[in-house]
Amino acid sequence: MLHAPITFEPITELTRTTASSVKEHWRKVMQEVRDQRMVVVTNHNEPQAVIISADQYRALQAKVEDLEQSLLELRSQAPALDELRQGFDERLAVLQQAQAGERARDLLRRPARLGGKLKAGTGY
Repeated sequence: MLHAPITFEPITELTRTTASSVKEHWRKVMQEVRDQRMVVVTNHNEPQAVIISADQYRALQAKVEDLEQSLLELRSQAPALDELRQGFDERLAVLQQAQAGERARDLLRRPARLGGKLKAGTGY
């Protein structure tokens, strides 16, 4: 199940509060978290942590689960992609053989054998 996109502002753009403010004014900090979704906790003006709301945490958790599921689905397709890659590599290897270029030029120099039928695209 896909969830709505989660947006992240740069940490420098988030509302800030000091570690001492978190200790002394927990309710006020939690109100800021509810209003802003995320609040940076600083210590000596350096970001130390980001407090997010429980709803935001659940949204992040759901997004991670979606991404993990997508990764599992991609991994399950890997054998088919490997098979296609191997077939392509085998065909490409023919072009790397000695005189491959000369054989291609020979084919292009020969007149086309149409067997009396005109061959054209679907638009004609």
